[in-house]
Amino acid sequence: MGYAFGSIDELGDGFGFRKVRRALGVTAFGVNAVVYPPGYEGFNHYHEHQDELYFVHSGTARVEVGDEVMELGPGGLVHVESTTARRISNPGDEPLVLLVVGGKDGYVERDGHMVDPADVERRAAFGTSS
Repeated sequence: MGYAFGSIDELGDGFGFRKVRRALGVTAFGVNAVVYPPGYEGFNHYHEHQDELYFVHSGTARVEVGDEVMELGPGGLVHVESTTARRISNPGDEPLVLLVVGGKDGYVERDGHMVDPADVERRAAFGTSS
């Protein structure tokens, strides 16, 4: 199948991992949602190969990397290289919901193509961010 839809709520109840990759058939990179209970102290960990990008969907994440501690709210992002130890915790009174994307071997570059040639100009006018 060339596409799949889903939601975090459909992937499980309670706290812990939601296996997004498996449920949606993603094979190009790793992706999970993680739901932390209020006040949960995360694990200090690292990976051998995959970098991770954490996106805060809801709640507050406390991210400890090296000597730095940062709190991120909804919409917050942090990228951590594979072998860099990190701890993600929930210092808040509400559940923390993260989307975590893992990958290795670099960026593919822009390779998107418009299906409708009329969309090329409209896409260019939409703007880009670096």
